[in-house]
Amino acid sequence: TSRHTRVGVLNNPSSKIKESNTVIARGILAAFLTQNNSNLKSFLSKLSKEETAKSLAAGTKITKFLIPGMDGNAFEKKYNTLGLDLIKTHQVFCQEVLKLLPGQMAVTSNGR
Repeated sequence: TSRHTRVGVLNNPSSKIKESNTVIARGILAAFLTQNNSNLKSFLSKLSKEETAKSLAAGTKITKFLIPGMDGNAFEKKYNTLGLDLIKTHQVFCQEVLKLLPGQMAVTSNGR
């Protein structure tokens, strides 16, 4: 959040939710819950890169991508304890309330 913008993320996966295919989603959620705005923005930019996704899919630990200034201990603790139920809740909300198809993306806006 800033004076001008607020950002939130909802996950709407198209496949069965497992730990192995939710590394980035759990990383984003853990970062939102533990980091300040400037570190969060930089970390999300790093996670959104194609080479980062490929590296994570190949087995690289997400903590390798933490940026200087991040609270690594808080992030790692939240990441390791964040269950899949939150992502499943996001999926249900996206499909039942927002009427999105599995995996479909959308942008919602609500002015202050």
